[in-house]
Amino acid sequence: MKTSITNKTVGKKTFNILFTCVGRRVGLVNCFRVAAKQLNVKAAMLGTDRTNLSPALNICDEGYIVDPVNHRNYIGQLLQIVRAKKIRLIVPTVDLDLKILSQNKERFEKLGCRILVSEPQVVNICQDKRKTFRFLTKNGFDTPFTMTATTALKKKRISFPLFMKPWDGYASRGNALVHNKYELKYQAKHIPNPICQEYIQGTEHTCDVFVDFNMKVRCVVPRKRIETRAGEVSKSQTVRNNQIINQTVRLVEKLGAGPGVITVQLFLTKNRSVKFIEINPRFGGGAPLSIKSGADFPKWIIGQMLGKNLKIDFKCFENQLTMLRYDAEVWIK
Repeated sequence: MKTSITNKTVGKKTFNILFTCVGRRVGLVNCFRVAAKQLNVKAAMLGTDRTNLSPALNICDEGYIVDPVNHRNYIGQLLQIVRAKKIRLIVPTVDLDLKILSQNKERFEKLGCRILVSEPQVVNICQDKRKTFRFLTKNGFDTPFTMTATTALKKKRISFPLFMKPWDGYASRGNALVHNKYELKYQAKHIPNPICQEYIQGTEHTCDVFVDFNMKVRCVVPRKRIETRAGEVSKSQTVRNNQIINQTVRLVEKLGAGPGVITVQLFLTKNRSVKFIEINPRFGGGAPLSIKSGADFPKWIIGQMLGKNLKIDFKCFENQLTMLRYDAEVWIK
């Protein structure tokens, strides 16, 4: 492990925040930076990644190159950073290290560092789409019927199209729409750990759900997904839909996810039914839209950690605010 970038001196008396696998999360890092400033908190933003060719790493106050999340040294490297820089909060930004962070969070808490991560059993339900399906159906939430590719191929009668994806996938990698058994058989050989889901027609929404450190759901912001690119939303709009909000609250409370921001994906069908498809127990890529709309998750998180009295209006967000994302440049020498 080595420091890849240092933009300013990070003091031990500042409220130091570490973003793991920070990648392209420039917007999220900046949201936390703005929140700290608004709270008059001297804070430093630090990040980790596998390469210094990471945009967000280069806008952090300090950046660290670490081993891959599945490397035996990964947690030890993070603990080293936490000790050296007196990190108060760790913010995971992707699915990759959620499980290992969850399994080791007590080691970080002993150093005075909180991690925005759910319990291991919750992470397991969210990251295994077979378990997600069983959880949703068991608890009465509507969701597309899900089966393994092997089961689908054995069926004599099956309705197409079907949506295929890896049961342990993320960022839409390996997703495919199949229209007949020939395509199903082909994709079953090329998609790792494939499952098949009933194809749902409707408008896709993502909900950003804020769960405080007392494990209470404090705010839900539904976002209509207008356009995506590489599995991440590029155009989105906030939507004040009480049906979506109420069902999502019930889901997250039943699951016991949190603390932090939980990302719930769903379809609103033409007959106005809500069908949940995925749960990601972390900040989503489109979270800056919810924050900009008035649901200031970073300010609430930092404020609660500092013991401030949080006044959160459950429906504080601006309705029909639209986000149009674009590429920007980070220059390194």
